[in-house]
Amino acid sequence: MKILAIESSCDETSAAVIEDGCRQLSNVVASQIKSHKRFGGVVPEIASRHHVEFITLVIEEALQRAQCTLKEIDAVAVTEGPGLVGALLIGVSAAKAIAYAAGLPLIPVNHIAGHIYAANLNDTLEFPLLALVVSGGHTELVYMKESGSYEIIGETRDDAVGEAYDKIGRVIGVPYPGGKHIDEMAHHGKDRYNFPRAMIKEDHYDFSFSGLKSAFINKVHNAQQRDEVLDSNDLAASFQAAAVDVLIDKTIRAAKEYPVKQVVLAGGVAANSALRNELAKAVEHELPNVRLIVPPLSLTGDNAAMIGAAAYIAYTRGERAELDLNAKPGLSL
Repeated sequence: MKILAIESSCDETSAAVIEDGCRQLSNVVASQIKSHKRFGGVVPEIASRHHVEFITLVIEEALQRAQCTLKEIDAVAVTEGPGLVGALLIGVSAAKAIAYAAGLPLIPVNHIAGHIYAANLNDTLEFPLLALVVSGGHTELVYMKESGSYEIIGETRDDAVGEAYDKIGRVIGVPYPGGKHIDEMAHHGKDRYNFPRAMIKEDHYDFSFSGLKSAFINKVHNAQQRDEVLDSNDLAASFQAAAVDVLIDKTIRAAKEYPVKQVVLAGGVAANSALRNELAKAVEHELPNVRLIVPPLSLTGDNAAMIGAAAYIAYTRGERAELDLNAKPGLSL
């Protein structure tokens, strides 16, 4: 079964052709990072305009790379949420138009489910599992008793970890997106500043990163007022150590409480080298009967391949959308 998948929830315009939910025939991504870099973050109106410009181009290229035509496509899938409403609407409109014109089933996909099922494109998911979803807009622990079943057992109460990375990146003065630069700088620094690990000892699995972000900003501003020079690499290392410690501690504790076979790391922040390495060590040491699944770097960011992988599961469960499908920016699992 071949699914044409479309993703446009934020600042990536992407289309892919996925076969049987696990094989990439193509995955085309048009990034907008250069357009948003000068603003230090994503500008929703600019993102929407870029999606309008690129949506048909990436769909055509995805079909060409997959060496197939619409007549060989069995269904069309699209991200319906969560995300930026204007950006989502471009993808939803394109998917509905193609589904109507080609007489194909339309499959709505949750963006977070897509991030989780990205791992299925490079490995085989075994249930029950626990997914740590970390991105610019989301930080969640999701327990999946079976395929297509989602239970959020922990989530951020304020900032997502990726959002915190971008905000402190602006304070340090690195380009957007800040996560990659902070990660690189942290390798050259030491955890000297002992930033807070919020709610790390509490008996729940929720997260909070606003206090960490505020502590970081206050540290920098206070030093500036005293004309004190702080080492940027040490700042990056200290921030990253605090963020990663909390993410790993909560994930390991949850995986011990819930009977899981696998831990899946998903989302854009899954590209962070410290998180990948330290989580691998923690799982190996603390969870000897659990396997860690981490998608390749190419599938950690927003892309349509992951939407196609999740869509295949949704399709087998009988999930379909009518042509009145609308964007749902606040959609939850």
